Amino acid sequence: MTPPADRRARFRLLYDENFLAIEAYCFRRVPRDAAGDAVAETFLVAWRRIDDVPLGPDARPWLYGVARRVLANARRSTGRNDRLTDRLAIERGLSEQSASFSAQEAIDDSPLFEALQQLSDDDQEVLRLLVWEELSHVEIGTILECSTNAVGVRVHRAKKRLADALLSAGSERSTLLPTRDESDPR
Repeated sequence: MTPPADRRARFRLLYDENFLAIEAYCFRRVPRDAAGDAVAETFLVAWRRIDDVPLGPDARPWLYGVARRVLANARRSTGRNDRLTDRLAIERGLSEQSASFSAQEAIDDSPLFEALQQLSDDDQEVLRLLVWEELSHVEIGTILECSTNAVGVRVHRAKKRLADALLSAGSERSTLLPTRDESDPR
């Protein structure tokens, strides 16, 4: 176990080096108020588990993995709350609750984002990690807790499904999909 002073210094460095990246990761996935809570929860987990946080460049993917799980827990909780609110509204005869705000709707309703929303949550996440967070396959593997080869397969399949969704919507793939060299291990 690391001495308390070293733990504080290590956490401070971890926080200073990664706060903005983790904040941006969360803001791109949930509304602003929920993102702030997710960032705080992510760093709370990091503080509690500071001895488990990898050193050096592996720390950020570890934090992304924590943030991903924090957001998943928040989504499940929000889903339960929304279902309860809907049931109560129906029982009381109130009008249906408005659809919840999503970060994707705030960003754009372009054909690309509409096609992205048609994909599974897993496909969306792997593409976001690759494109928005600009992470390598190795880093994505750390976050998703799978091998680099599995990430490559997931990315390839997600891109194919996104391209199919774009084509079925009548969009031209070449103008909407970000291109990246398939041999690039990122």
